[in-house]
Amino acid sequence: MRQVAIYGKGGIGKSTTTQNILAALAELGKKIMLVGCDPKSDSTRLLLGGKAQETVLNSVKEVGQENVTEEDVFKVGFGGIRCVESGGPEPGVGCAGRGIITSITTLEQLGSYEKDLDYVFYDVLGDVVCGGFAMPIREAYAKEIYIVCSGELMALYAANNICKGVLKFANSGGVRIGGIICNSRNVDNEKDMVDAFAKKIGTQMIHFIPRDNVVQRAEIQKKTVIEYDKSCGQADVYRELAGKIETNDMFIVPSPISMQELEDLMMEYGLMEEYERTTEAAKENTATQR
Repeated sequence: MRQVAIYGKGGIGKSTTTQNILAALAELGKKIMLVGCDPKSDSTRLLLGGKAQETVLNSVKEVGQENVTEEDVFKVGFGGIRCVESGGPEPGVGCAGRGIITSITTLEQLGSYEKDLDYVFYDVLGDVVCGGFAMPIREAYAKEIYIVCSGELMALYAANNICKGVLKFANSGGVRIGGIICNSRNVDNEKDMVDAFAKKIGTQMIHFIPRDNVVQRAEIQKKTVIEYDKSCGQADVYRELAGKIETNDMFIVPSPISMQELEDLMMEYGLMEEYERTTEAAKENTATQR
């Protein structure tokens, strides 16, 4: 059983990408469990056709951890994928990572990891500063990490920070980076720049996902692209990515770069104007807060 975590900056399309990868793996006959680790509890939405998913955290609150059953926390989605949502506290109350910790503990109690599975995927919020969000890495529940990013500065900044988290726990947990997934935002020189970033940290850009409005149309219908239109080109893009993950044998301990190196990379690929706009906006925001 392979245990894989998908990380990335909030809003980068991480959950959408993850669910489309899983739909493609399910087409190959793979048996999969997806553990949603985002407090928004939207990691399984497309696989379940938009059906509400009871979270592990809520189930534990209602009946107590010792009384929770698989029926309380699992729903079966597209392709037979076993779907779990960890959940989180109300906005502004408590630690958002608590749902992940509770979820993994409960799944262990239920023996869910002992099932006949080919993959367990974790869809994790991109902020690894919180101990809860780092748990799949820290406790070695996920051995393979893929990072979704784009050619935008903040997406690459988040990816680099995630690499720092992987580096911290690489020796104790054996976690490794499997590659960078570029979910395109149509930024200038995006593919080349993300590929260069991946090489700088010692890994590969395992796949480039071109921007296509069919992804949004499928999301409106509460479906993955493969379920929505299995013959379209974008469905083949996700199939190719799933195939690369299935056969990937490049797993490394990353070498995160400095902020100066990241800025130099942006300048090298002609995106310094975007960086300067972002920096200026950040300065104005700081000044306003003061």
